[in-house]
Parts: sequence; C-alpha cells; structure tokens
Amino acid sequence: MYKKILVPLDGSDRAEAILPHVEKLAKLYGSEVLFMRTVEGDYFVPGYQEVVDISGYEQEYARRKKEVESYLESLRLKFNEKGISNRPIVSYDSVVQSILNTAEKEEVDLIALASHGRSGLARAFYGSVASGVLNRIDRPLLIIRSN
Repeated sequence: MYKKILVPLDGSDRAEAILPHVEKLAKLYGSEVLFMRTVEGDYFVPGYQEVVDISGYEQEYARRKKEVESYLESLRLKFNEKGISNRPIVSYDSVVQSILNTAEKEEVDLIALASHGRSGLARAFYGSVASGVLNRIDRPLLIIRSN
C-alpha cells in the first residue's frame, strides 16, 4: 500500500514526533522511508553600488548543508538498525515546494509529517508547512500534531 513514505523534517524534536508512526507503517508495509530536510539559505540582495563579500554567506551555507547531511545520516543509520529501508534527501527550494516536488519526483505513496499546531495569528505570520502541503498535495498525507 505505502511503498515509499516521504518524511519531511526540520531537525526539531517536534518534527520527529512523526517517526514512531512512520516506523510502524514502514515495518507493516515494507516501505522505503525517504527522510527529507531543506537547506535553507538567507537571500541577500545588496544595495545599489554596494560591495559585498559573499564568502561569509557561502561558509554559513556550507555549514548548514553539512549539518543537514549529518542529521539525515544519523536518521538513516537508526532506521537501518531497525531493518527499515531508507535514504536521505537534501532539498534546496522553499520547504513546501520541496515537499511537493520530491513527492512527485520520487512517486511517494504517503507524506508523513508533524504539525506544530499553530493557529490564528502565529499561523498567518509564520505560515504552516502542513497547511501548505495539505492544500496542494495530490496524494495521501499523514499529519500528527506534536506538542
């Protein structure tokens, strides 16, 4: 039923609340789990006639990328030990768009993620990954609310 499960994560304990659910589903269906995390970059637009040394930005971006890769590798090893087929995916687009693109490209059968449960003004201000995916996805979506 669920041959591939996409699990978008942000590195937080709240996001990882989905992992026990994914583990059970993967064992039940013999699914491959795709752990995904986005390397977010700060977009910088210099002012008119401004000279900018971008080496600091490049170093910070490289640090973030390495951190993301290390995080995904630790998850990969944990799930390998449990006998669950998995692989990491690092994305570089906006989070919601990365999830949508990866789901389509990888032909996943399920997207599983935890929602932080924001509502009202906080949701409007910060946006909601779960809401953004829910409103645009064309396949099953498992959302759990993390505390």
